[in-house]
Amino acid sequence: MTSVRLRLLILALTPLIVLMPLLLILGMSRWTADYDKVLIANVESELKIANQYLSRLLAQTGDELDAVAGSVEFSHWLGRPGTELATFFDSTRKQLDLDFLTFLPIEAAIEAGEDWPVIARASRGSSSVEIDVFSNARLATFNDALPVRTQVPLVDTPAAVPTDRKIEDRGMVVHAASPVNLNGTRGVLVGGMLLNRNLDFIDTINDLVYLNAATGGDRQGTATLFLDDLRISTNVRLFEDIRALGTRVSAEVRKAVLIDGRTWLDRAFVVNDWYISAYQPITDSFGERVGMLYVGFLEAPFAEAKRAAFWWMLAAFFAVLALSAPVFLWLARGIFSPLERMTKVMHRVGKGELSARIGRVPARDEIGAVAQHLDWLLEQVQERDRQLRSWNDALNQRVDQRTAELREANEKLEQTFRQLVMSEKLASIGEITAGVAHEINNPVAVIMGNVDVIRQTLGENAEPVATELALIDRQVSRIEVIVGKLLKFAAPSEFSDCEHNIALRPLVQDCLVLVDHLISRGGVEVHCTFEEVPPVRADSGEVQQVVVNLVVNAVQAMQGAGRLDLHLAEAERDGVAGVALSVSDSGPGVPDDLLGSLFDPFFTTKPGEGTGLGLSISQTLIQRAGGIITVRNRAEGGAAFTVWLPQTPEDGDDP
Repeated sequence: MTSVRLRLLILALTPLIVLMPLLLILGMSRWTADYDKVLIANVESELKIANQYLSRLLAQTGDELDAVAGSVEFSHWLGRPGTELATFFDSTRKQLDLDFLTFLPIEAAIEAGEDWPVIARASRGSSSVEIDVFSNARLATFNDALPVRTQVPLVDTPAAVPTDRKIEDRGMVVHAASPVNLNGTRGVLVGGMLLNRNLDFIDTINDLVYLNAATGGDRQGTATLFLDDLRISTNVRLFEDIRALGTRVSAEVRKAVLIDGRTWLDRAFVVNDWYISAYQPITDSFGERVGMLYVGFLEAPFAEAKRAAFWWMLAAFFAVLALSAPVFLWLARGIFSPLERMTKVMHRVGKGELSARIGRVPARDEIGAVAQHLDWLLEQVQERDRQLRSWNDALNQRVDQRTAELREANEKLEQTFRQLVMSEKLASIGEITAGVAHEINNPVAVIMGNVDVIRQTLGENAEPVATELALIDRQVSRIEVIVGKLLKFAAPSEFSDCEHNIALRPLVQDCLVLVDHLISRGGVEVHCTFEEVPPVRADSGEVQQVVVNLVVNAVQAMQGAGRLDLHLAEAERDGVAGVALSVSDSGPGVPDDLLGSLFDPFFTTKPGEGTGLGLSISQTLIQRAGGIITVRNRAEGGAAFTVWLPQTPEDGDDP
C-alpha cells in the first residue's frame, strides 16, 4: 500500500520537486547579484561622505589659516620679538588644532616654494591647501615630537607586496599656506596637521559615515588612511583593543588604486576578515598618488542575511511540498479506500484477531484481486494457528516431564556437591596430616616411653632434671592439643547444617595451630591484627575449613620465606554490619586476567597439584552463611583474600 501511495505521490509532485528548485536557484542568483550591487552602491556613497569630510577639513584648515594671516591680532604680534611671536603661534596652533604653524618672510617663502607647490602658490598671493608627505627630518624642523608620531612599525601582512622596510617614518600632512601682507611685511603663513596616528581624524570620519547601525554598528564599519599602502591611521582592529597600524593593503588593491589610479569598489580581505570595501587614491601637491582613503564594513552580517534568506526560501519550498502531499492524498482517497480497509484488517490480525476479513471490494482492478487473495491467506493462517496450538499443548506436557527430570537431576547434583565439599576437606586434612604423621606419631611414642624410663631409672635422683622432664611433658601436652584441633577440624559437620554463634578470633587462632608446621617449614613470618569483633552466625567447621584453605594457599603462593598478614575487624557491606577477615601474602599475586576466574570450579593455577575446587567450595560455604569472599592484588605485592560474614543479630541467641 505504501509503495502505491508513494509512486502516485511522486508522479503528482515530480513537476513541483524538479521545477521549484530551479526557480529558487534562478531567483536567489538574481537576488544575490542585486543585493551585492546595493552593498557596493552603499559603500560607494560612504566613500563620498569620507571624501567630503577630508575635503571640508582641507578647506576649513585653509580658511582658518587665511583668517589668521589677515587678522589684526597677527598684525599686532608680527612686529614683536621672536619669542613673543612664537608664543602667539603656539597659542594659535592649538586653537586651530594644528601640529605646526610658522611664518616665512617672502624671500624664504620663494626659496621654499621651489620644493613645495603649496608655498609657491602662497608666495604668489594665492592660498593653497594640499596633502603632502614630509620626511622625518623636515617634521623635526617644526616640532621635535612630530618625528616620533610618524614612526609606524611595519606588520607582516598576508597578500601584501613584499618589502624589506621595517618602519615607516614619513608623515602625511594637511599642508596649508596663506599669503601675508600686513604693515608692509610680506611673507607666507604655513601650517599643517599630521595625519599619522591621528585617531580623532579617522574616528570622526567613521562616526560620520556609519550612522546606520546596519552597516556600522558594533565596529562593523571601518575607515582608514593609508600612506602609500601602509595604514597610518585606522580604526580597524588587529586584536580587541589594538588598532591595525602598520598593516598593509593587499597587492591587488595596491595595484588598482595606487598604480592604476582607480577607485576600488568590491569585497576585500582587510587584516583578518572580509569587508565590502572602497579605496580612493590620495594625491599630493605634486599630483602624485601618495596614499589611499578607505571605508568599508564587514561582509559577514550580509552574507549571513543572504544565507538566512536562502534557508527561508528553502523552508518555504519544503512547506509547500509538505502541504501538497496531504492535498493530493485527500483528492486521491477514493483510490486508497480499499487499501485502508486492508490496513485495518492486518492491524486487527496483528493483535490476534485471526477471524478478521476484508470482505467484498467494489473495485475490480488489481487492488480488488489483492484483497481477495489476502482473505485467502488469512484463512490459511488461521488454520495453521489451530495446528500450532495443538502442537503447543503437546510440547507443554513434554516440558513438564523434562522439568521434573531436571529437578531430580538437580537434587542429585546438590548431593554430589556435598560430597565434593567433604572430598575437598579431606584433601586439606591430608595436606596437614602429611606433616602431623611425621611430627607426632613416631616422636610421641619415643618421647613418652623414654621419659617414663628416665623417671623409673633415676628414681629420687631425677630431681636435678625435673625441670627438663616437666618441659617434655608440656610439649607432649601441646602435641595432644594439636591432635585435638585436627580431630575437631575433621569432624563431618557439613551434613549437619548446624549454624551457631561463633567468635572468629579463637577460631582463626586454632586454624593457625593446625597449619603451624607448614608455616614453620616455609619460614613464613605471621603478623596478626585482631580487633574486638562481634560474633557471627555460621557453621564453625565450614568457616575453619575456609580459613585453613586460604592460609595454606597463601603459604604455598610465597614458595618460601615471606610475610603472612591476618587482619580481623568490623566491616559494613551494603548497609549490613559484619566482620571481615583479611588474609594477605607477600607472594607474586594473581595475574589480572585470572582474577575473574579464581572462584570457578576446577580452576587452578597449579595444574597437577590440586583439584581446583578449594576456592569454589570456600566461596559456596561462605555464601551459604550469608557472606562473600573477595580477592585483590595489593599495591605492595601479593594477593589479599577477604572473608566477610554478617554479624549475629542482637536477638539471634544460640539455641
